[in-house]
Amino acid sequence: MKDISLTEEIVLLGVWKLGEDAYGVTIRHHISETTSRILPYGTLYSALAKLEKLGYLTKIVSDPTPERGGRSKNYYQMTPDGIVALKNSLELRNSLWDDKTQIALSQI
Repeated sequence: MKDISLTEEIVLLGVWKLGEDAYGVTIRHHISETTSRILPYGTLYSALAKLEKLGYLTKIVSDPTPERGGRSKNYYQMTPDGIVALKNSLELRNSLWDDKTQIALSQI
C-alpha cells in the first residue's frame, strides 16, 4: 500500500463524503467549502488520475447530458484499497500527533 499526500488524502475524503455525486466540480467545491482552499483543476485531476492508477478510486463515465452538445461526466468511487489508504493516513497522523505534541502545542 502506497502512502498518499495531503492533497490526495483531501481528494479521497471528498470522494468518500460526496458518494454518488463525486465528480470534478463537486469534489473541488466540497474541498473549497470544507478547507477554505481552492484546489486548481489541474491539481485535482492529477490527484484523481494518480489515485485511480493506484487503485484507490474507480472512474465511471456517465452518459452525455441531454442538452445539445452535452458532455459526459467522470464520476469517482472509492475502492476498498482507497478506504484502507485513508485509514493508514489517519493512523500515521495520529501517531505523529501523540499526546506530548498536543500538550506542548496547547502551551504555546
